[in-house]
This record gives sequence, C-alpha cells and structure tokens, in this order.
Amino acid sequence: MERVYRTMRNAGALNIAAGITMVVLGIAAGVITIITGAFLLKRKSEITF
Repeated sequence: MERVYRTMRNAGALNIAAGITMVVLGIAAGVITIITGAFLLKRKSEITF
C-alpha cells in the first residue's frame, strides 16, 4: 500500500513541476509576442509591399 502512495506523491510532484514550467513558458511566449508586435507597429511606416 505504501508503494501506491509513493507513486501518487511522485506523480503529483511531477504534475506540479510540469504546470509551473508551462506557466513560465506561456508568460515568456506572451511577452515575446507583445514585444514583437510593438516593434512591428512602430516600424509599420517603413514596410512596403
């Protein structure tokens, strides 16, 4: 029975770590997207097709 609890604890810890990683990567991707969009808007007068 103790083996089951240990497995559940490890799975829970792994899920928490994966969730934190996803949140950090999501925030980083959002910040990069906002910065890139601001750069494009700033230089839109220089863009010609």
